[in-house]
Amino acid sequence: MFVTDEMVTDMALRFGVPERVWFEFPVLKDEFDRIRASQKQRRRHDATVYVRKDEQFVVIAKPFYPPGQYRAPSGGLKPEETFDDGIAREMAEEIGCEIALKRFLLISRVRFRLSDHGPTWSGPECSLPLTEPLLNFGEEAADRVIDWISFVFLADYLSGDFQFTDTHEISEVRLAKLEEFNQFSDKMRQSEVGGLHYRAALHDFISKIVE
Repeated sequence: MFVTDEMVTDMALRFGVPERVWFEFPVLKDEFDRIRASQKQRRRHDATVYVRKDEQFVVIAKPFYPPGQYRAPSGGLKPEETFDDGIAREMAEEIGCEIALKRFLLISRVRFRLSDHGPTWSGPECSLPLTEPLLNFGEEAADRVIDWISFVFLADYLSGDFQFTDTHEISEVRLAKLEEFNQFSDKMRQSEVGGLHYRAALHDFISKIVE
């Protein structure tokens, strides 16, 4: 496992006890297969970082995003890598910046369920308290569900010119005001991509925490 309970406990001691939520989204087969293929060495997590610079936040766009769609940068730890080292590396690659972690905001667990229809949105998603053991991923129905967990942090920008190096994953980096995240969420929910609906749900939850 890339992330251990001991690592999470250490980050909570250093940066505060995070809130916990749980989501579930249906995904079409192409997306399900794409998520499964991305799980190199069985990775099931990401570290998402809301990087604050003055009164704005650093956001990224991916090559397949439509114009005007952005989200907070994120990435996975490598085996044997600490949160500090993994996050520092990912932020250098994705946004070209050095950052300082400030708060451990959220642990969000999501289940992507294979479905014949994509997600739809008619109001706030139902987020449930995370009551299962944090890193206890079951293997039941692995051909139809993918369990994922996001560790979400608030950080301050220290330095850097936003010249990202991961040009395969990232197409643009810019600054955005917190209120713009509502527009990003709306665009994400216009798609049939469950992962984007999940990112929209995170946007909504985090915007309330960091206000």
